[in-house]
Amino acid sequence: MTHTPHQLAEEFPEHLGKMRHLRETDGHFHRISKEYDEVNHRIHLGETNIEPCDDFHMADLRKRRMTLKDEISGMLTRAEPLASEEA
Repeated sequence: MTHTPHQLAEEFPEHLGKMRHLRETDGHFHRISKEYDEVNHRIHLGETNIEPCDDFHMADLRKRRMTLKDEISGMLTRAEPLASEEA
């Protein structure tokens, strides 16, 4: 099996624990991280000519991956509310 670049663990190594936690507790985060993995895998298949696709489709996939990555990044870097703020 070949290595697929741009996996979330490589993109956000400092947030591995938080990603694991959010995947287990936040349905939206779980869905978008799963979609990111699927889109990233399709890009890798296209780039390695395992499943070639045209340039327009590849550009759309890359834009979708970037949009998902930006949303994931925002969720990972958002400050956690303090216990005193929740009350």
